[in-house]
Amino acid sequence: MKRAPAKNATAQHAVDDPSRALSFMRLLWALAHGLESASKHMFATLGVTGPQRLVLRLVGHHGSASAGDLARMLHVHPSSLTGVLRRLERAGLLRRGRDPNDGRKAVLTLTASGKRLNARRRGTVESIVDQVLRAATPGDVHTAERLLHRLAAAFDEKHRG
Repeated sequence: MKRAPAKNATAQHAVDDPSRALSFMRLLWALAHGLESASKHMFATLGVTGPQRLVLRLVGHHGSASAGDLARMLHVHPSSLTGVLRRLERAGLLRRGRDPNDGRKAVLTLTASGKRLNARRRGTVESIVDQVLRAATPGDVHTAERLLHRLAAAFDEKHRG
């Protein structure tokens, strides 16, 4: 099927240019590498990885959460969190208890140690993200969020099941 000519040939060429996708993928790879490096540094200095820290921050923000709630917030399968949650419990940062509204459901809360670590900001991944977000315009942040949501949804759709 023949595509209709673009109104702006230069703009259409930029969209069709495979080097544009490669350039963007290089930036995503740099971001993934940066997150991984920061995660390793956090583990060495704080005793938790980036994903563990994110779980602590979410539980702390919400007061409590089930594993299923966390999986939905993080856009992962609940089984992907099993090891993270287990390590946080073993480290004495999370406590597993029963939901007061539904005794069949387990909920996670922060321990006193978990609350202290949750309150710490210096040397964390989110401190770096927060610094960059503060320097960005609201429009840039909104555009980046929309694009990242679309990319995440496309990967989710492609690899679901």
